[in-house]
Amino acid sequence: MPISAYLTPILLLVVSNVFMTFAWYGHLKFKTSPIWIAILASWGIAFIEYCFAVPANRYGSAVYTTAQLKTMQEVITLAVFAGFSVLWLGEALTLNHAVGFALIALGAWFIFAGPLR
Repeated sequence: MPISAYLTPILLLVVSNVFMTFAWYGHLKFKTSPIWIAILASWGIAFIEYCFAVPANRYGSAVYTTAQLKTMQEVITLAVFAGFSVLWLGEALTLNHAVGFALIALGAWFIFAGPLR
């Protein structure tokens, strides 16, 4: 398989996660807006997210297992969320976050390492 078969799902998942992070958490910067506006805006953003997530999983299933795809999605979500929380919400990342993310990354390594013998 060409490298793009492996890279395309990853890139689509990154874009998907940027949209989904904004759908889930972007409204927190606008807490004075009515909740129904936040819901409708989030729903619209989530639709765009699905337009990237579904192809990512469809194309990715040709070269990755579903467990690998889900693991990639979770790791990408954490990376996107970390940047989002710092850049958009102005929250600080702490050593606790780094340790927690590192443990999740270790779990991801086990998914991609193959069966333990």
